[in-house]
Amino acid sequence: MLKNLLPRVKRHGIASTAYFAGIRALNTVIDFRILRGVFVARPDPAFLACPKTYEGRLLTAAELRSFARDPESELSDAFLDEALARGDECYAILDRGRLASYGWYASGPTPIGLPGLLLHYRPGYVYMYKGFTHRDYRGQRLHAIGMTRALRHYLARSAGGIVSYVDSTNFDSLKSCFRMGYRVFGSVTIVKAFGCYHAVADAGCTEFDFRVEHSGVPHAGVVFGR
Repeated sequence: MLKNLLPRVKRHGIASTAYFAGIRALNTVIDFRILRGVFVARPDPAFLACPKTYEGRLLTAAELRSFARDPESELSDAFLDEALARGDECYAILDRGRLASYGWYASGPTPIGLPGLLLHYRPGYVYMYKGFTHRDYRGQRLHAIGMTRALRHYLARSAGGIVSYVDSTNFDSLKSCFRMGYRVFGSVTIVKAFGCYHAVADAGCTEFDFRVEHSGVPHAGVVFGR
């Protein structure tokens, strides 16, 4: 166990590693997560230019269905059925037609990967989720480029900015967000106990009405609050 934590200490420091170990230990007893809400409203010019031969744009439904035939794309027809039905969009980086990186963008309540839970946020903002970079293209900061270009696109369509969340133990993703100009505005704590999810948003989330609620009838498997 200690041997596994040493690389984290070198990369993230003692305090962050102790936090990670504490959350991991807690999850051996209960399902517990803290989501850091992040926001950005100004594109960083350093991440707007695509590398040569690369193209950044929204993908059509037909293109998405075609890319979903490749298991390495981490897309599926079932996922596309739900995302496209909600009106979600995919902004991708293509390398001469090859799918190198992508991120999904929503404008309404969106699943977060936990049964029956939806993330809500203030109308007028765009929510980014499901970021992906193919292993052949990692290390080129394509995720940052794609997200920044998508931000510029949605700002031009009168959006107030992009909101998203990062798991509180994912320090690498948080650092990446900070490089792109994101700021943390609050946290949502989610606990599963006695078969029910309990989701509580802290005061910082009020700015964007950022919260997790049940997809159906309130209190049917989840308790939520501030």
